[in-house]
Amino acid sequence: MFSEYQPKLPLPSMFPLKQAFPGRAVPLDLSSAVSNAMEPLQFRIKSGMRIGLAVGSRGISGLSVMVQEVVNQLIAFGAMPVILPAMGSHGGATSEGQASVLASYGVDAQSLGIPIECSMETIAVADSEWGTPVFWSRSASQLDGVLVLNRIKPHTDFKGGLGSGILKMLVVGLGKREGASAFHRAAIQFGYENVLRQYASILIDKMPVIGGLGIIENALHETDQIAFVPVETAIEDEGRLLAKAKDLMPRLPFDDLDLLIVDRIGKDISGSGMDPNIVGRGVHGFSTDFSLQKDFPRIKRIMVRSLTPDSHGNAIGVGMADFTTSRLVKSMNPKISFVNAVTAMTMNGAKVPIHFEADQEVIQWALSSLVVPDTRQSRVLRIKDTLHLDVMEASEHLLHDARSNPQVTLEGGPAVMEFDSNGNLMDLGGS
Repeated sequence: MFSEYQPKLPLPSMFPLKQAFPGRAVPLDLSSAVSNAMEPLQFRIKSGMRIGLAVGSRGISGLSVMVQEVVNQLIAFGAMPVILPAMGSHGGATSEGQASVLASYGVDAQSLGIPIECSMETIAVADSEWGTPVFWSRSASQLDGVLVLNRIKPHTDFKGGLGSGILKMLVVGLGKREGASAFHRAAIQFGYENVLRQYASILIDKMPVIGGLGIIENALHETDQIAFVPVETAIEDEGRLLAKAKDLMPRLPFDDLDLLIVDRIGKDISGSGMDPNIVGRGVHGFSTDFSLQKDFPRIKRIMVRSLTPDSHGNAIGVGMADFTTSRLVKSMNPKISFVNAVTAMTMNGAKVPIHFEADQEVIQWALSSLVVPDTRQSRVLRIKDTLHLDVMEASEHLLHDARSNPQVTLEGGPAVMEFDSNGNLMDLGGS
């Protein structure tokens, strides 16, 4: 129905590039790193204790290997481990949905040989100083100890001395749907970090928390460090680990873009589908009036192409884009997406952008929305997702900036955008 209005604009030529990030000289042996990190726990765990291992819904590199080794170590210490899905409202806020999410990461009862306690039931632990309730998993509260396993990284909703990690999983993940909702409601009123610190302190004081294993990944999505975080110093230790995680985060190689094409978004990529720390847009909404924006990157338009299978239909984050494809919209599970968005009080993240069937159509419409004299001179960057920023394509007008960036290597000359018979982009090199 839009064919008569379809823009017919010349597209910029694109060239492949790689962005170099410092990685580990020798890849970390995950099993050994977990085993070493858990050594202090052997003095805290007594034979016969039922210990819950809290595992979340993020796409952590090597997650199943790490979970298996934690289970092995707990059994060696004489404990009886169980897995606790710790993902708030993800998985449609159902026990079956959360078990399915973990299974897609290779974390399931059959392969591990231990039970998974998937109940969404919670208990009211206490009230905060503001009179807001703190909820926690009923199953977790009935155990002898709870150990949290999570990646530590800057949060997608706020900036500060704490981010996403052990404490957030303790409060939000193990709070289940009810606890996650209560936390976000309080955070809107009293500040994210303030509420996170107090809620975590309450749970540490009143619930059987024994600590956590904090994972730090580098810019290549490789595990850089696994550290034991004892419950007694969890808040201080996580703050120090977050500082290192911030230093290792990747970023886009260009500060000013007309159009960013993101091949995929998903909960396994970021809690917000695509990381606001990378794209410079907030989960609570954004403005394209860049005369008011001081921070970088400045991206005038964002297009997202698809949803990862491991997101299980949760398309939260698509609302940070200006354009998307109709196939992404069709792959979206509205209930799962909306439950997550309302729980996190980030409704803008689940709003559906302007969309068309084929990539070529979407790109044409996106370019037509820009104020540029010649669309062939548009500053366009294409990435796989916000977790993988090493291989990408950039438009010809970015060649000068690319050549002057010591982290960037050109992998070929400019060429016309390639589309398949359906009008969709060909695979990004290295993906």
